[in-house]
Amino acid sequence: MTAEPIFPPDRVTLLGVVNVTPDSFSDGGCFVGQTGPVDVAAASAAARRLVQDGAHVLDVGGESTRPGAAEVSVAAEIARTRPVVAALVAELGVPVSIDTRKAPVAAAALAAGASVVNDVSGLGHDPDLARVAADAGAWLIVGHLRGLPATMQDDPHFDDVLGEVARELEASLARAQAAGVAPERLVADPGIGFGKRLEDNLALLAHAGWFRERLGVPVLVGPSRKSFLGSLTGDPVAERDVATVAACAVAAFAGANALRVHDVAGGVRAGRVGAALRAARRKELT
Repeated sequence: MTAEPIFPPDRVTLLGVVNVTPDSFSDGGCFVGQTGPVDVAAASAAARRLVQDGAHVLDVGGESTRPGAAEVSVAAEIARTRPVVAALVAELGVPVSIDTRKAPVAAAALAAGASVVNDVSGLGHDPDLARVAADAGAWLIVGHLRGLPATMQDDPHFDDVLGEVARELEASLARAQAAGVAPERLVADPGIGFGKRLEDNLALLAHAGWFRERLGVPVLVGPSRKSFLGSLTGDPVAERDVATVAACAVAAFAGANALRVHDVAGGVRAGRVGAALRAARRKELT
């Protein structure tokens, strides 16, 4: 388990997406079908390209959390993710994250060498996940999600999206610390696209820095290829990388510490531009 910080304050950290799922909204089926084993070699080759493009972390997921997605069994999720995590840890020199809501899946991935747990449910699905992360000394990303992926887009509603998401993330962070996760190993994700309306997603993205200041932890955002970008541009999923780059640049300018993306090369450039503009704005104000 690496002790080096993966969200240092002097860079925008890029998480490259490695989905070993048959049904993720953007890249499902690339490395595994509905039945049969994961193509570990193909997943490793794709991850290698992400690292070459500048990914600081590889985020491996074995269960789709797109709107309407059905839950995957623990056994199936472990079978998809554990061999890929082990291969990436052995072959590539970057931290590996396990994108899961389930403690047993996280435990298997951490045993295989992962050093980050990315829980989009903010410990709402399996509270024991925080203890697993704490016992391993892992970093823990707590996301914001009300309900389940299968139903999260069924008429979502917020009266005050910033305040409500912040308070619910504060509760998730408190549960993580109570379970033993070190405060310096916590990251918050306001959950863009997870049970949110278009206006909610835009507000969360534009206030990434506000969340960082209020919560006192690094903030990750994941706008990559999501439907709110399609609502703005009319682009289908396969053609949303340009809009994603724009959203990532704005997020970095607003104060995001990390970006989770499919197109790492674009995300790296967006992060650099957004961070440089943010630094220029601070200098102007002082």
